Amino acid sequence: MLWVLVAILAIALVVAVVLLARQRRSQQLREGFGPEYERTIAETGDRRAAENELAERRERRSKLEIREVDAEARERYAERWRATQSRFVDQPASALDEADALLRDVMRDRGYPVEDFEQQAADVSVDHPEVVEHYRRAHAIRRDDGTSTEDLRQALVHYRALFAELLEPEHTDEEATRSDRVEEVK
Repeated sequence: MLWVLVAILAIALVVAVVLLARQRRSQQLREGFGPEYERTIAETGDRRAAENELAERRERRSKLEIREVDAEARERYAERWRATQSRFVDQPASALDEADALLRDVMRDRGYPVEDFEQQAADVSVDHPEVVEHYRRAHAIRRDDGTSTEDLRQALVHYRALFAELLEPEHTDEEATRSDRVEEVK
């Protein structure tokens, strides 16, 4: 009888540990991916499958050598972006194509693979989950032949959100803390 009780307690303990580990993993993925977490669940229709996909994205991303864009390249990209926006007035569709190509150039420069859009979006979602949906929306609008000028403008705004995020220099925790202290002094 004692053996049965010990076995039941051991099984209950193992189940509790497994459940806590799953809950922690879910929470980490939810916090790390933000809105991308919910979008992936909605897309797959299954929380476990979505979480496995997000974990696989993190694993794939960890193998990439993502780097910052240096200041000189950042300025060149910013100038190209300004030129693209200027062309939008007279040639909205071609300006949108330029914006897409520019974004791919920035991604390539940062170290992201750029051969396949879905893979690009998945890879970028690990580091930039708050803005990857902008990229998806811009891509969808750009692919739609019957878009209005307003739709094209909106796509350019979506591209700009990810473009700005990708060009933003990364801050170390120490730099962020220093920056926060400066803000407090002001």
